Amino acid sequence: MFSAASSQRATTLRRPERSNTVAITGLNKVTKSWELARAANAAGIRDKWMEFQGIKNWEGLLDPLDDDLRDEILRYGEFVEAAYRCFDFDATSSTYATCMHPEASILTQCDSVTNKKGYKVTRNLYATCGVQLPDWTGRLPAWVSTQSSWIGYVAVCDDADEIARLGRRDVVIAYRGTATCMEWLENLRATLACLPDDMAPDGCESMVQAGFLSLYTSPPPHGGGGDGGGLSLQRSVREEIGKILGEYGGERLSVTVTGHSLGAALATLTAHDINATFEHAPLVTVVSFGGPRVGNRSFRSQLEKSGTKVLRIVNSDDPITKVPGFVVDENGAKMSKNGGGRRLPGWLQKHVEDTQWAYAEIGKELRLSSKGCPHLSNRGVATCHDLKTYLHLVDNFVSSNCPLRATVLNLRS
Repeated sequence: MFSAASSQRATTLRRPERSNTVAITGLNKVTKSWELARAANAAGIRDKWMEFQGIKNWEGLLDPLDDDLRDEILRYGEFVEAAYRCFDFDATSSTYATCMHPEASILTQCDSVTNKKGYKVTRNLYATCGVQLPDWTGRLPAWVSTQSSWIGYVAVCDDADEIARLGRRDVVIAYRGTATCMEWLENLRATLACLPDDMAPDGCESMVQAGFLSLYTSPPPHGGGGDGGGLSLQRSVREEIGKILGEYGGERLSVTVTGHSLGAALATLTAHDINATFEHAPLVTVVSFGGPRVGNRSFRSQLEKSGTKVLRIVNSDDPITKVPGFVVDENGAKMSKNGGGRRLPGWLQKHVEDTQWAYAEIGKELRLSSKGCPHLSNRGVATCHDLKTYLHLVDNFVSSNCPLRATVLNLRS
């Protein structure tokens, strides 16, 4: 028999065992809840992937922002971030304007790769400035006149578990934004130019920004430059997508083209070109961050007819999303400001429509704002346009009535 003191000691000794049991039980419950949540998330993406890719134009998913769609947007944003991280920005380096890593390690060499697991890079992509430089530019440092540069890559999901989670095999084309002097020069060529017949056989009605088109369609000078094999960005994309469709054409496929800034514009051209080139292309979707305007109303009409889906993530405080040109919609021309606009007088409207400055907004817009964001100490142009700012805003966006999660916390406190 135990004395009272012995019983107390025995009880005291047993308490840690009971506490451990409770702790383990609690941990098991948390683990099980996490596994259930993960399974529910996977089921949500697998069952609704076409909606997340825009088959219904994201109806009911943007305001408030669906959490599964949020995760998908952030996932594609990280593909773009990888393109930035792998680019050699050092103008003094012998590898300036190229990719710093081989194809096999583009995704694994970068810091944020958790959401890109299961993808394999199949091709590097290069863009070339088509502007003919005067002879005297040969006396300038080589980095000033670098015409061809690494702009992004193609990656294919090749992991069985990830394919099952996504509900299809996903192909990603990711583009970085402006980095070289020649790319900035193309950005400034803001007048509209006709799409070539093989992209829009409508008698030069479909027009896009001249500099973006040049970067997409120009071959490297003298057939060389970079490691693009002497091909334009357009030909490289067509060649790679043709191979992928030939290999996986019998499967459920999606093509997601994503980019930031200049890359967002190139993503739109690329998506349109894929649908214009391949008669039985899978669902092609653009997820763009901080992109400028790309083309006119006829170009927008071509996108809609081909079934190309475009989701534009826009920070209303980012001026890059408000250029170039004037917006011309069904109600006429207007000067755009913060997504709204001041209607132009009739005589000026007619003049704008007759010029090469009449642009149209395309696709579906997810409008964010960096105003009131407590985590941004600097709200200058560079910060408002930065990809990291966009990803932060997407991660914290709730709805148009309550733009940030911090607002929700303040209301609850």
